[in-house]
Amino acid sequence: MKRWLGKAETTLGNHSDRLNAINIFPVADGDTGTNLYLTVRAAAHAFDPAETAPAAVGDGVFVAAPDPAQNDVGAILALAGQAAMEQARGNSGTLFAVFLGAAAEPLAGHTRLSTPLLAAALNRAQIRAWSALSDPVPGTMLSVMEAAAHAVAAVDQAHNGDDSNQTLGLALDAAVEAALEAVVRTEDQLAALHAAHVVDAGGVGMLLILDCLRSAVLGEGLQDELLDGLHGYDVQAPHIHTDMPRDDGVEVMCTIALSALDAAMMRQRLDEMGDSVIMSQVGGAVDVEGHYRWRIHVHVTDPEPAVAFIRSLGDPTDITVSELAVPRDPDLHAAGVSARDGHEL
Repeated sequence: MKRWLGKAETTLGNHSDRLNAINIFPVADGDTGTNLYLTVRAAAHAFDPAETAPAAVGDGVFVAAPDPAQNDVGAILALAGQAAMEQARGNSGTLFAVFLGAAAEPLAGHTRLSTPLLAAALNRAQIRAWSALSDPVPGTMLSVMEAAAHAVAAVDQAHNGDDSNQTLGLALDAAVEAALEAVVRTEDQLAALHAAHVVDAGGVGMLLILDCLRSAVLGEGLQDELLDGLHGYDVQAPHIHTDMPRDDGVEVMCTIALSALDAAMMRQRLDEMGDSVIMSQVGGAVDVEGHYRWRIHVHVTDPEPAVAFIRSLGDPTDITVSELAVPRDPDLHAAGVSARDGHEL
């Protein structure tokens, strides 16, 4: 699992420029590659010695690192998922963090991956990712997650729950193949992608992450030809997002402890104020008041009412407000730098 996330960090770093170049949905802000890379990097570095010491992560909430001697696959991924969620960037990064944290749950207490466990993990992860968004749509990385999960479930069913490494290899092959097919389909599932003649950037990023999982588990190399022929992904292709209309508004993100009632109110009100609303729990710890911590993401025209509303329900941390109408400078993205760094409030 650590090798998987390390491979994913390197791979997304190498591909961030092309992912940024074709990023036009849900907004053409050209930063999907950067956001995914930074979020996956946070997950991969959750195992660094400085990161794995017990540390405060919220009001009175402490999370201890799992004991590496236990080789608990679920505990390792839960730690990585929480780190990713704490530092998630953008729609794509937040959805990957949701995916990773949810995938960890069925794996808790297990010392190795198997096809039945992988099927359970991917299914839990794709369902949680779909439900995290207030208005999920097909043709995005959600569809890629779903296709991979269904493919692994089909292999598991066909082999009657066999937990051998051989069947696991077949399941991982099927997951990547189904993910690739789902990526190709995205071009015709979303009008914006069809008009621009490109596939979804987040979907391609998720495909790369799944191929890194296959590579890490099977001890095989990445499939270099995997992205050949994907529309808009040729290295000579232009930065598609630079020709798209500039999007007004900002992206607001934060972490906040909420009761179940306040969490429901938060989602309803943010849906009214903006779009691209993503809400997901950060870890499973409950504070002394019985509140869970939530990671919040929303696109709004004016940040002030949104921030004021969020503050009315609690004491948020790590509030960032980032412009969606970024400078159209491909050189920034080629250097792997986000033009939309945002600022904390």
